[in-house]
Amino acid sequence: MAAVTVFLLSFGLAVIFTPIISKIAKVFGIVDNPDKDRKIHGQVTPLLGGLAPYLSFSVGVLVLWKLGFLGEAAISNSIILALLLAGLLVMVGGWLDDRYNLSPLKQLLWPIAAIVLVMVFGVRIEIISNPLGEGWITFSSLIGLAITFVWLLGVSYTTSLLDGLDGLVAGLTVIGALVIYLVSLSWDVPASGTSYLALLLAGAAAGVLIFNWHPAKIFLGEGGSLWCGFMLGVLAIISGSKVATALLVLGVPAFDVFLVILQRLIKKQKIFSGDGKHLHFLMLRSGLSHRGAVLTFYLIAAGFGLASLYLSSFGKVVGLILLAILTTGLVINFAVKESRGII
Repeated sequence: MAAVTVFLLSFGLAVIFTPIISKIAKVFGIVDNPDKDRKIHGQVTPLLGGLAPYLSFSVGVLVLWKLGFLGEAAISNSIILALLLAGLLVMVGGWLDDRYNLSPLKQLLWPIAAIVLVMVFGVRIEIISNPLGEGWITFSSLIGLAITFVWLLGVSYTTSLLDGLDGLVAGLTVIGALVIYLVSLSWDVPASGTSYLALLLAGAAAGVLIFNWHPAKIFLGEGGSLWCGFMLGVLAIISGSKVATALLVLGVPAFDVFLVILQRLIKKQKIFSGDGKHLHFLMLRSGLSHRGAVLTFYLIAAGFGLASLYLSSFGKVVGLILLAILTTGLVINFAVKESRGII
């Protein structure tokens, strides 16, 4: 019952906040205009939608914090404060980018600042399960910090670059957060602070998804899409270094982002340029409906995420390899058909 209440708390707040933020975005002209070359929406749509789940999550955290439900060693008060402040940094950077179209370097400074902040306050990867056997692999402080930085930056930009279809990032965030919640139950007490944070994130993302579902009435914006990945990355760490679990949920989009970036590097294009080569765009051009493409991503994420609950460390590695093969195969299949004029 407590879990349902926590989920509904952030869900209800997001449902309340989203229409308000939508009106504010319209008033100040923070909107996304249709672009025939890169974008598929046909009308002016307000941005800043990610502010709704951030505020909902933050209010929920403060309420639970005040009631004493978040006090435990894994998530100290300093980590909770760092999460809220880091989220604010991501939101501010996202707003500036949505409003003034920042250069890639200036965009990058804000998530980097957020990542450094949470690492300073103790969010870091220090051990992981040994994928080749029993036991754990322990990292030195310096290597642990480097891995944490790369992980959080990578997962943040996975959801950011993935935000091309209505409801895709918000829905995957719901799935990822719920999987992390279930993971936390396997190693922690049921009513742990870690599980509550995951439920707050799931509820907040589900609340905005109502308005972000196709056809979207509001977009997450740069800050929102970055924040979703950032939060999933942080929760994967504090829920017991379940990085592989989070990767299984985000495996297809993560490998897709990797393939697109690799292709751009080979062609000597800008990494953050938009070219419609992502898998979700290829799926649309193949004739799959907008909602059909999104639901396909949902199904794969949920399937591999739930499977991760029963897989050993080695099994998760095998799952990631299968996801890499699946993603590569899908991209090549659609790209070849497109080049031949079949789609």
